[in-house]
Amino acid sequence: MTYRVEVKPSAADALAKIPQPHRGRIARKIDRLADNPRPRGSILLEGPSALYRVRVGDYRIVYQIQDAALVVLVVRIGQRGDVYRHLP
Repeated sequence: MTYRVEVKPSAADALAKIPQPHRGRIARKIDRLADNPRPRGSILLEGPSALYRVRVGDYRIVYQIQDAALVVLVVRIGQRGDVYRHLP
């Protein structure tokens, strides 16, 4: 099963501001979520939103998996100290 990966506009803006080569590594990791939305190292975050996070160096990708619709929604991308603030 292949999932469709969607990126919120705010997450896309954050990705655009990240310098290379980090941006490329993050983009490749996001693309791989389509084949495996729960890769090794992904963690289910505590809270009511059922968000997952995956590490890419000092950066984190926070996303939601919608299994019924086969969608991975990337909610936030950022450095580890800032990405968890004000999550839904």
